[in-house]
Amino acid sequence: MTEFILTHPGSAHKDEFLACCVLISQNPVWIQRREPEKADLDNPAVCVVDVGDDDDPSKSNFDHHQFPREAIPTCSLSLVLKHLALYDDARAFCGWLEPAEWFDCRGANGTARWLGVERDIIGKLSSPIDITLLRRFAAKTLHTPGEPLWEVMKMIGDDLVEYLKSLRERLDFIGANAETWTIENGSSTIQAIFLPRTEPLPEEPSMGLTRFIEEQGLAQTAHAMIYPDRRGDGYGLSRYNDHPKIDFTRIKDESDVHFAHAAGFVAKSSAKSPDRLKELVAKSFG
Repeated sequence: MTEFILTHPGSAHKDEFLACCVLISQNPVWIQRREPEKADLDNPAVCVVDVGDDDDPSKSNFDHHQFPREAIPTCSLSLVLKHLALYDDARAFCGWLEPAEWFDCRGANGTARWLGVERDIIGKLSSPIDITLLRRFAAKTLHTPGEPLWEVMKMIGDDLVEYLKSLRERLDFIGANAETWTIENGSSTIQAIFLPRTEPLPEEPSMGLTRFIEEQGLAQTAHAMIYPDRRGDGYGLSRYNDHPKIDFTRIKDESDVHFAHAAGFVAKSSAKSPDRLKELVAKSFG
């Protein structure tokens, strides 16, 4: 059982801030900002984050500063997420994580080179949210439950962990139920991912489909997604990744299509049969 979290004093950085957010989502304890003593590093009940030159999850130590300079960029948040078996999904589903690792380990110049952008772009990505939260975190040596900043940190940690866990569950659900359709349309072949209606119906039936397509290696071949309409008993049709050959305004006058967005990226149909749904997708292709 974690008694408290210990991280370094002085200026605060995004990696230990977010690492502490994730940790208090699991154990809502206070956070102290000071240099660790040997007793802290040896005590598994004290979570030592981003300080101490030790990466040993069995002792609740999560520091990366002792890693070789040429090591793959890894920050304290990376180590905490690995410990919670959330890192692989975080790298896959959180586009901000890898740049955060690079920034913490290589600095602004190294991150800009890695991203292939000018150095000044990095500064333009910061916001008052980043500045204020980190400044307030650095301003005190102790953060306790009930205080506004601590409570906001717990919200951030709760939301991140819930997002990763629920998305993984959702992807597993899609993997168990989805079908990949190959639709012939003259000399062209259309690939659509179809998610049938299930009971109970998920609150957001289309959630996770894009991530599923990416995870399955279909991002270069998929054209469309078909999923249960949560507002009716038919199906929604969406183009994948804004595919330029799919335009659902082409089917707006079909008798069983009750909505087609003017921008052409989504439509709703009362059709239920796979053959008819395939026909609607084929008619939208051009």
